[in-house]
Amino acid sequence: MIAYLRGNLVKKQTDHIVLDVRGVGYGVSIPLSSYLKLGEIGDEVELLIYTHVTDSALNLYGFFGEEEREIFLKLISISGIGPKLALSILSGIEVSDLEDAIRSADIARISMVPGIGKKTAMRIAMELQEKLGEKEKLLGLGRSQESEDLISALINMGFKRKEVERIIDETIQVHSLDAGFETLLREALKQLAKL
Repeated sequence: MIAYLRGNLVKKQTDHIVLDVRGVGYGVSIPLSSYLKLGEIGDEVELLIYTHVTDSALNLYGFFGEEEREIFLKLISISGIGPKLALSILSGIEVSDLEDAIRSADIARISMVPGIGKKTAMRIAMELQEKLGEKEKLLGLGRSQESEDLISALINMGFKRKEVERIIDETIQVHSLDAGFETLLREALKQLAKL
């Protein structure tokens, strides 16, 4: 199984690239998010790879980061979602936005992705909510209600969840939850303003 490739970019399209790895050309399907991070033809590229083998084909799917590959693997674990549809989903929505939509069961947001109907969106939300929860527990991200309230308030102000989670964790480490909601919110806003 191929898990990683590093080579020179020979051809690039929005959904497919060819990498020259020491004289061997590998065709790799990629999501739009990875395409946007590609350099120019001839540049060296490193990709994490998922190898999908069927009776009739061997297909490679490439990702710039572990987070993209991880959510791709979670998507294809859902009945009825194959690698092509999973790639299409990742091309239609940022990973962090998809994770937020799954956590909040935002079926309307998920079903805005081309090729995803309401039933599939519901299945994605239901099946992946639990898996995302497990990931957060493994990473030690089980947060108190107070920190979740702070995160929610900042997301409602238009900040991205990933940035907010990191800032809230840092703010709570420095000031502790005893500082109170308003103080912590003010401190977090100061940090976010510096980004």
